[in-house]
Parts: sequence; C-alpha cells; structure tokens
Amino acid sequence: MYIKNNSPQRKHRIKAVLKEYGKDERNCTAEDRELADCTAQKTLEAVKSLNGGKKSSWQYDELKIAVENMSGGANTVIYDDVGMPSIVVALPKQRICDLYESDDTTVHPAWIVDGKIYETIYVSKYMNFVKNNRAYSLPMCDPHTYFTFDDANQFCLNKGRGWHLMTNASWAAIAAWCKKNGTIPRGNTAMGYSHEKPFEKGVASKMFYHDVQLTKSGSGPVTWTHNHSESGICDLVGNMFEWVGGLRLMNSEIQIIPEATSAMYSEEAYKKDSRRWRAITSSGELAAHHELDTLKFDATVPGDSFEHDHLLNGVPILSTELKNKSYTGEHINGNQGYVECRFSELKAENGLKVPDILKYLAVFPDENCTEKDGIFVVRNYGERVAVRGGKAWSLDRAGLNALHFYNPRTYDGSATIGFRCSYIDL
Repeated sequence: MYIKNNSPQRKHRIKAVLKEYGKDERNCTAEDRELADCTAQKTLEAVKSLNGGKKSSWQYDELKIAVENMSGGANTVIYDDVGMPSIVVALPKQRICDLYESDDTTVHPAWIVDGKIYETIYVSKYMNFVKNNRAYSLPMCDPHTYFTFDDANQFCLNKGRGWHLMTNASWAAIAAWCKKNGTIPRGNTAMGYSHEKPFEKGVASKMFYHDVQLTKSGSGPVTWTHNHSESGICDLVGNMFEWVGGLRLMNSEIQIIPEATSAMYSEEAYKKDSRRWRAITSSGELAAHHELDTLKFDATVPGDSFEHDHLLNGVPILSTELKNKSYTGEHINGNQGYVECRFSELKAENGLKVPDILKYLAVFPDENCTEKDGIFVVRNYGERVAVRGGKAWSLDRAGLNALHFYNPRTYDGSATIGFRCSYIDL
C-alpha cells in the first residue's frame, strides 16, 4: 500500500482513527490497525495534495476501501471532478412514517429530486473546508470561515455533477431520524466542549472568534454524531451554524425550493430572483409569491427603525399576514431588530392549522420537539437565508432544530457559520 514507518506522528494518527471508529487500541486486530493506518495516511495525503492540480481518484481507492471497512459500509468516499476525495455518510431512503408519528407512506422530500425518488443520499461526514474553491469533507480539519451563502453553494457546485449544498430537507430528515432513534447529538456548545457534558471535548481549532473556541472537524466523541456511533455525521449541533439550501424568508414569507430538487441545478437556482423559489399556502400547497394565504412569520410586537442589532420584546408567530415588521426603516438587508423564541414554543395565529410540510421541513415544531431543539430567530424584512444547528458558546440556544432567519445571503463577516456539501448520484 505505502511505505510504513513507526514515527510518533504516525502512531498518533493511527490511534486517532481507531478511536474515531470505536476500536480499542489495545485489543484491535492487525487488520483494524492496517485499515486505520491507511485511513490516516491517505487522508493526510489528500489534504496535502489539495494544493496541487488535477488528481486521479485511483490514488485514494485505498482510502475508500479502508473507510468502508472501518464503518461497516455506513461511510464511503466519493471523488469530485478532479479526483479528490470526501468522506460522506450514506443515508438510505426514508418515508414520512419512518421519521414522524404518521401513517403517511410517501418518501421524505430529502430523497426526491425533480420528482424522482433516490434510494440513497450522501451527506458530508464533517463540516467542510475549502481548497481550490471546492468543498471537502475530511477529518481533523479547520472548518471554512468568512464566506457568504452564495460562496458556500458555489464551493459545492464546483465539485461536479451531483454535488450540492446540503439542503434544509436533508437537515430536517436527519433531525427527525435522531429523535426517532433517541440519538440527539451534543456538540461544541461552549468553549470547545459541550455545555451539558463538559467532559465531552473536541480538539481545538486554530480559529477563534470573539474568544469562542472552535474545534476541528469530527474531533469530538461519538455523542457529537447524529447516530451516536463512529459512522455518524459529526458536529450538527454547535461549533458553527450551517448554511442550508432551499429555505429562506423573503419579506416575512416562507419560501422553499421543493424537495431536494436544487441538487440538479446550477447556482441560478438559489439566486435571490430565481423562479424556483416557491411559497407555501395555509393548506400546504406550493404557490407563487405573495398570494393571499401564503405562510409568513409575523411578530407579536411592532418593530422600530433603530439602526443597530437588537432583540425586540416579542416573539415570532406563524401567520398568513404580516402585521408587525421587526424593523421599519429603509435598510432591509441590514441586521437590525429581530424576535426569537424556543423552537419548541413557536406558535401559529389563532385558527391557523399548520400544514404538515412545515413540520417535515423542520420549519415548525412537531409534537416531539422540546426546549433542547434550540432557538428560533426571525428578521421578517428583506431576504434571510436559513442557518441551522448553533455555534460554539451558544449553550442551550444551540440544538438540532435551531433555526435562524437572521442573516442576508451576503453576510460574510463571521467564523460562526459553516456548511457541508452533499451528493446525489444523478
């Protein structure tokens, strides 16, 4: 495979991979150690090679074999159009009734692209870093920081056909699966550790943000993965919020790109004026923008025109009418007034029956939501693109269903928002 040596650095990397995949270093088999060595070395090689030009995928076939063996097939390696690897988690098709308290046997939107049902979607195991304007999912790396929503989308599309920014539909399906299976993840919600379990720590990243300590991708314990096992998706809660595709507020109106259809389109699909954005009516139907009964997030108190970032003394509410903008000035693409509540405490206006689609997309709480789902934040003016999950030092504000309609797509001034790419074999 490659020339072996017994350097302390190599031993440390082998030990880290064995730990990541739940193998006891003292009692593991020779094959486990060989696979861990291969995974460690090929991952290191890939990170170093990303500074170069075009590569051939065969150079990382051993990494693919090792990862699949170490994870029992739950993880795999998929190459981009220049032959460079990303480690992803395979998620088999789920129906609504598999994820929620429902008799609905239709397939969850995360596995539907332009009306076609897919058996498997692939989600980055790790928060992504960027090299050569492409997103990559590899362990023990510093997640990418200071970039816009459009940048995140482009970093994914640059990898080639089938690669795309993780959709909100996928996020919602994963969150529902975790709840159904009792594996709600924790994460870096404090200063490099879990605020709930301070002994759960990740490896410190070189990145600080206002004295907040980020952690390297996948460096936390298994309780920081979506299935509480070594094969899981890492860091969905805490460390950094994540841009997700296909969900936004436009002047208070909830708009989506249906299903996971955006996976097959170019960057034009997510543009501010894209015709693919659809509103949702009170009956759960897709509609053109600003029809009379499209769903919106109103506020329970009037806003103001103050030109600074501030919390209003009210809460968001699901409605078909916007009565209270949280900011009444002219600069609607800035960050001024906002309202918030626990996601689990989000309410609808009297008499409004919440359509199921909002629950299946984790835009409105279902009966299984608790205060541990995190905070829901709304600026109901201008365009606000969704971020999810929470960040370091969010404490109990972070959560698997934490949802912020807080920033415009152009916001790039933070180390608190990351992203991850996904893949569908189109």
